[in-house]
Amino acid sequence: MPDAKIMDGRALAAELLSRAKRLIGAVRECAGHPPSLTTMIVGDDPASHIYVRMKQRRCDETGVAARTIELPATVDSERVVAEVRRLGEMPAVDAILVQHPIPSPIDRRAVFEAIPLEKDVDGVSSAALGRVIAGLPGPAPCTPAGIMALLRAYEVDLDGAHAVVIGRSPILGRPLASMLINAHATVTLCHSRTRGLREITRQADVLIAAAGRPRMVTDDWIKPGAVVIDAGYSADGAGDVDFEAVRAAAALVTPVPGGVGPVTIATLVLQTAQIAAAHVGLQESAPQP
Repeated sequence: MPDAKIMDGRALAAELLSRAKRLIGAVRECAGHPPSLTTMIVGDDPASHIYVRMKQRRCDETGVAARTIELPATVDSERVVAEVRRLGEMPAVDAILVQHPIPSPIDRRAVFEAIPLEKDVDGVSSAALGRVIAGLPGPAPCTPAGIMALLRAYEVDLDGAHAVVIGRSPILGRPLASMLINAHATVTLCHSRTRGLREITRQADVLIAAAGRPRMVTDDWIKPGAVVIDAGYSADGAGDVDFEAVRAAAALVTPVPGGVGPVTIATLVLQTAQIAAAHVGLQESAPQP
């Protein structure tokens, strides 16, 4: 069997950013100012800071006015929630992103719920997640939305396919499972306590690894000819998939880096532009998740 075709996340990201840039120009012309994105980051997680810097570069390139608020890991939940609510009340702030992970013991759910639905660019509030489950348009969690964009770009037929998601995060695995179901896939959602995990993944037509365990998925975890999406990332740059081993068995596979990551950031920029457009009465909205 020939090696898998690599799913080029950078190429798709460029297309999404080009689309975002056109919409950003339309918002600027209509409103007299560009779309604005405020990111809040709590603590000093290295991967989070890398992501925020990459996001800032893409915003600068496309014309989004982005700024970052940094809070120490020692801050309490009440302070973080109050800060998010303050941003929600500011007309100059179009979109709010609270970078995750949020360190314990901060109440992550309380923080996410403080984001107004109309500014929830990463789709983390229960109201936004409810729309994802119902298949309604609007901003969705950026990584799942990016994964769905990759599957569409490579014309992966999800209708009736068996999709297996490893990872049950409320901002990745669970909304992604809903998006796949809405695309008519049959979905198995697994996690660290799933019994017989490898036997389940070997049945998947589409396998998405989002468990946060570097290189856990090897060639004997997948069905020959499967589509494999690696949504993991570790400090040493590895994903959840052993890329070199899997590419000999899969039909399509995403690399790390260069796969899901760039598309996630591009989705964030595009959804920021779409939120700002809605605020000034322009018609473009987020694609169906």
